[in-house]
Amino acid sequence: MTTTERIDLQHQEDLRRLRGFRLLDDDFLTKCFEGDPKYIQLVLRIVLEMPDLVVVDVRTQVFVENLLHRSVRLDIVATDSAGRKINVEIQRSDKGAGRKRARYNSSMMDANLLRKGADFAELPETYVVFITEHDVIGDGQPLYKVERYISGSNKKFEDGSHIVYVNGAYRDETPIGKLMHDFSCTDPANMHYEMLAERVRFFKESKEGIAIMCKVMEDMRNESLREGMREGMREEKKLTVLRMLEMGKYALEEVAIISGLSLEEVEKLQAGQGK
Repeated sequence: MTTTERIDLQHQEDLRRLRGFRLLDDDFLTKCFEGDPKYIQLVLRIVLEMPDLVVVDVRTQVFVENLLHRSVRLDIVATDSAGRKINVEIQRSDKGAGRKRARYNSSMMDANLLRKGADFAELPETYVVFITEHDVIGDGQPLYKVERYISGSNKKFEDGSHIVYVNGAYRDETPIGKLMHDFSCTDPANMHYEMLAERVRFFKESKEGIAIMCKVMEDMRNESLREGMREGMREEKKLTVLRMLEMGKYALEEVAIISGLSLEEVEKLQAGQGK
């Protein structure tokens, strides 16, 4: 197969994948919702049951760094006119929508919302919204609003932190039921909300939108290749460490320096040798 034929075949495969994309696919969703706040505003007005909510800023694929521990990449972060910060995550896998994941996202948002020396009272109200393909809570409800309460009473703690799970499998003629139907549609002609249908149609049917999505898929392939190479190099480093440990000639600090792994990783590999 020639290079031209291979490129053409890949392009045809990309077009086939693009036709199957839904708003429940996070890479497609973040592309559809980036740039113009009106699309995520429609979704949040329905999901948060705030018909007057006005989104003034939206960012997609937001990397929140934690220098000492695990960093996170948030699908969408929106800011409304009241200063509330809203993280929206799409999760097709039930495992990816775990309750501690929601807690961690909330904490990472908080950790990056106050300037050094600012009063804690300035911390804005935050929402973490998980839109899941399945009913991960399992009670058949369209929405699950998670709030903190003071034990022994019905009083809310009112710390300004909220978590919402949206059941992507829910269907009826209410706004949320229609919205979740639209999130599962591959054909914009079958969608209820024309604003969302228009956006999906742009990326699936217009020459410009198709070119953008094909570039996104190409970038995803390239990143997957780079990740594979990084993982291969990492496995090679681990093998080097194991060989050095078997020789017994090097201190653990020397093994770490020579291999390029951290001392903690070297110690874990050493501990695993005896198992």
